[in-house]
Parts: sequence; structure tokens; C-alpha cells
Amino acid sequence: MKKNLRFLLIAILGLSILLVACAPERDEEAGSEGDSSGEAAEKPDELVIWVNDQEEQIEAIENITQKFEEQEGIQVKLETKSMLDQMQELSLAGPEGNGPDLFFQPHDRIGNIVAQGLAEPVDLTHEQLNEYVDTAVEAVTYTYDGNTNIYGIPAVIETYGIFYNKALQEEAPETIEDLLTVLEENSNPSEDQFGFLMRPNDLYFNFPFFKNYGAYIFGGDTGNYDIEDIGLANEGAIEGAELYQSFFGEGKIPTSTTGDVIDGLFTEGKVGSVISGPWSVPGYKEALGEDLGFAPFPMINDQPTETFVGVKSWMVSYYSENKEWAKDLAVFMTNEENQGEYFEIAGELPPNAKALSNIEDPIYAAFAEQIEHGFPMPSAPEMAQVWEPMNNALQFLAEGEDPKTVLEEALEQVQTNIDASGGSN
Repeated sequence: MKKNLRFLLIAILGLSILLVACAPERDEEAGSEGDSSGEAAEKPDELVIWVNDQEEQIEAIENITQKFEEQEGIQVKLETKSMLDQMQELSLAGPEGNGPDLFFQPHDRIGNIVAQGLAEPVDLTHEQLNEYVDTAVEAVTYTYDGNTNIYGIPAVIETYGIFYNKALQEEAPETIEDLLTVLEENSNPSEDQFGFLMRPNDLYFNFPFFKNYGAYIFGGDTGNYDIEDIGLANEGAIEGAELYQSFFGEGKIPTSTTGDVIDGLFTEGKVGSVISGPWSVPGYKEALGEDLGFAPFPMINDQPTETFVGVKSWMVSYYSENKEWAKDLAVFMTNEENQGEYFEIAGELPPNAKALSNIEDPIYAAFAEQIEHGFPMPSAPEMAQVWEPMNNALQFLAEGEDPKTVLEEALEQVQTNIDASGGSN
């Protein structure tokens, strides 16, 4: 499906690429491909980008944009704003001419961003598209009003898998059955010791239990969802729920387990395995040192496990007066060299395929392996109506309630939420 989607993207973008090919030769001084009229875009004195408010990320972007300034003679102004606040601020600042040329967002917000008209589609050439891993390209692709476009230049990619303590477990579990065995044979709840822990009410981390048996959130294709087709209570989902439920009960994972409890016990050396993502690496390494290991999610249903993949991307503001140059800057920041530098400083995985394959650290390299089996978290606005009912359903399952009843009630609540939000016509 991923290869078919890439071919579809190339076909959709073909007309734009032909127009660029027929345009006048690129102005060596300008450096940009030009606007839709075929004229070279005038070089601006300055480009403004909104950078997420994390110290390491800011440092990395400062270094990279300095190289762009030296190469193109354009000043790049960094304005620090929390990634979670940027969308609302852009809706206010953009129309007044006070917004950025580029802003930084997770891909699962694209549906809302596009619906509000905040981002400009970006035209990338065949060569540029091929710089990024397939899943990243899928994640930033979205269909709105029948038009399929790319709305972001991928900058960060992440998923999750199994961290394990080598002092307690010599090897990571290869199958979900292995993980259950580790839990059952290496747990002493009275001493807060567990072979494995996971949160009982977190769809993000626990969806693989269901996905590998045929459950799905929305039908259709990535970025072009059928929100009236929800596969959270089908036969596969029920089978996955039964597997998920087997990890709870007397002597197994307590149903009150929280993320803070998991992190605390794991770093204290009382838990053999936990589920988490690359953001946990610094803290876990500091606590466990050389005993820290990581492996892709154990196989479920005799297949590699499909985990959610998140992609953060640079998006060109609809209100920017320098759209082509903004796109050029985003492409520059996400090339192989600069993605490698960003990873070294910020510690976030690069979606640039070559930069990702260059990573030698065994923990991060294992994340790259898991990404190959992942799929983008849905970017439809209606996804916001899924989380709470399904998180509640997972809690009920952990507490021993009937899987079929629980999932059917959760599905009904999701559909009600979507209808109430105006998402389903």
C-alpha cells in the first residue's frame, strides 16, 4: 500500500512538476524555484520560522539555519513558540501579517490545520520525495475537498517499542507470548517487581494488540479517511482485546498503573520491560547505563507488530509572502547532512532515509527498524473523538469486562462524538 500511495502522489504532483520543468531557468542568485506564474521568486531579506520551545531543538535549528544564511544570504529569524500553541497563534497572527513563513507541527494535526486554511501545500520533486522514508511522506499527505496534497516537509519521525533492563532480562522478548511469559514468571507485585509493565488505558501504546488482528480506526487510505468506517469493534479487534486482557488480573499488571509509576519502577531496576519511545532514551540511559536495551515491539499474531508512527514537519504558512523560499529552507533543513546534525544535538529521529540509515547507536537503530513496520497515526480531525472512549474501553478490559460488549459500547460512543462534532455527514 505504501508503494502504491507513493506512485499516486507522484501522479498527483506530476502536473506541478511539469510546470516547473517548463518554467524559465532557475535564477542562480534567487535560489528558489519561483512562484506559480513561472517567475523566479524574489529573494527576501528574511525568513521567519516558529521553533518548538525545547532547548536542544533550538540549538540544532540555530546551527542549521546559520548555514542556510551563509549559503543564500537570507537572514533566518527564529521565534520560539510551543509546538502545541502554534496553530492557534497562527490563526490570529497570520491574517495580520505577523505570522511565520514556516511553522512546526505534528502530522496528526494536519487535518485541522488544512481545514482552517493555515498551511500551503508544497510541491516536491521526485528526487525530494525520495529523500524521506515512505511512512513520513504518507503522514504529511492529506486529502481535502477531493484534492490530495503534501502539507509538510518531514523533520522528525518517532514510534515506540520495548525497552528492557539487561540486568533482569538477557534478551528482549521476540513475540507477544514471550512478553506474557516474562510478566508471569518475573513478577512479584507485593515487592513492586514486574517482568513487564504497560499503562492499561492508553490507545497510543496499546493499539498494536488490536491492529495486528485486523482492527483499524478509520477505513480508506492514509490521509484520505472514511470516517464512517470504523474498525474498532470488528472480529479482529475482539480477538486482540482478549490478548490484551490476558496481561491483567491477579498477579499481573495492576489496573491502576500509570506512566509515572512505570518510569519510576523501571529506572529503579524493578521492571524488566516497558513500552516507550525515543523521548525516554536520555532518562533511561542515565538510570540504567549499559544495562539499557531496546528492541522492536514483539511480534503479534505471527507478524511484525504495526505501531503508530508520528511525524513532525515544517509547514509553509498560507500567509507567508515567501512560500517558495520557505519551502527551500525546509528542504535544506531536512537534507541528509542537516538531519544528521539535528539528530546528534536534539536526539530526535530523522525521517530523511539516508540520515536514518546512518545511525549507529543500537537503540536508535532498533527504532528505525520498528518504523519500517509502523503506520501514521490518523490525521483526520475526527481522531480527537476516538481517544477518550477507547482509553476508557482499555481500562474496562483491563478490569475484566467482556471484550465484545466493551468495544461495541466504545464504538457507539466514538460515532456519537463524531456526529456531535459535526464530523460525519
